[in-house]
Amino acid sequence: MSSSDRGKDPVEGSSRSPGRDQPPSRYESQKRRDWNTFNHYLKNHRPPIPLPHCNSNHVLEFLRYLDQFGKTKVHLQGCIFYGQPDPPAPCTCPLRQAWGSLDALIGRLRAAYEENGGSTETNPFACAGIRVYLREVKECQAKARGINYKKKQKKFANSPSKGDDDSNFAGHFTFS
Repeated sequence: MSSSDRGKDPVEGSSRSPGRDQPPSRYESQKRRDWNTFNHYLKNHRPPIPLPHCNSNHVLEFLRYLDQFGKTKVHLQGCIFYGQPDPPAPCTCPLRQAWGSLDALIGRLRAAYEENGGSTETNPFACAGIRVYLREVKECQAKARGINYKKKQKKFANSPSKGDDDSNFAGHFTFS
């Protein structure tokens, strides 16, 4: 690598290290804001939590804390609008963070943790408990809003497909 190539990203168009003249991508900016917000949360926790001592329970606390700033109406089971995608009137059910927003946030924090010196093996954003929590939030919000998420079934090579739109995607599986 020549001295003029130092500091440049070897992958064209990568968002990891933008050139000096380019501003950071929207994703990189959001990742940095999310990382700073999470670190601020840890510092303000009582007692404060040093990043090396952070675990998945702290991440779950953080996600629950963020719910108070949510904008997605999630009907409670006792609400007359529970399970209705378009309720005809307002109700007193709480606003929460949408599942998709939480999922994207965890992805950004997972990447930021490792970019800031954390190891893949100890990444608190990558543990099974976080995936379970996100799946539960997704299912709960889907039921509350009357959205039916069906799990896709594995397709076997010798089984006939009857007009299935995904039939032309060999090896198309969903993991959750």
